[in-house]
Amino acid sequence: VTGLTSTEIAGLTRGQLTSFTATQIGALTSTQFATLSQTQLADLTDSSDQLRTAIADLNVEIRSRFTATFHTVNTKFAEYFAAFFGGGVASLSLTDPHNLADAGVEIEAQPPGKRIKSLSLLSGGERSLTAVALLFALLAANPAPFCVLDEVDAALDEANVGRFTTALRQLAEKTQFLVVTHNRRTIEVADAIYGVSMGRDGVSKVLSLRLAD
Repeated sequence: VTGLTSTEIAGLTRGQLTSFTATQIGALTSTQFATLSQTQLADLTDSSDQLRTAIADLNVEIRSRFTATFHTVNTKFAEYFAAFFGGGVASLSLTDPHNLADAGVEIEAQPPGKRIKSLSLLSGGERSLTAVALLFALLAANPAPFCVLDEVDAALDEANVGRFTTALRQLAEKTQFLVVTHNRRTIEVADAIYGVSMGRDGVSKVLSLRLAD
């Protein structure tokens, strides 16, 4: 190390610099050490600039993909809502469109014949159906291989259960659903049924049935 000139030290690679021992660095002259420090600073600055550029590019890509996905989910949400309710308007909006990292999502739902848009003013069945519409919109935008639905049809009436099962069968072409339900109409559209039954002896038994068979 002591035999290197300042120009040679400035040309050292990062791997060569990290291979120096404490004794070797301690043997450097003040001029050589200053040159080495400047080389390391330049290397760190270059790495920092590259990292900042990568982060900026990643933020642009994230914003682009999020905006596209949000638009798709919003469109599908409106379609499922109108299909479930036989009309009406529903939409998603960002609380702060200019700051996606901290923005929240506002849900507006207006069933046909009603002027209200707040979810808190909807009935239990209407809120359940709105939630199912949003869930199905997310699955339509980005299908998952497997999905568990637990009593999502519990608050739905017969007409809405029919709309729910129709949409469920369409989504089942890309997603495998495990539905926990006590609704007869929902059970009728299943490919397989699994249940627990208790006989007169008080012993529970697991039953299975493939409707396709």
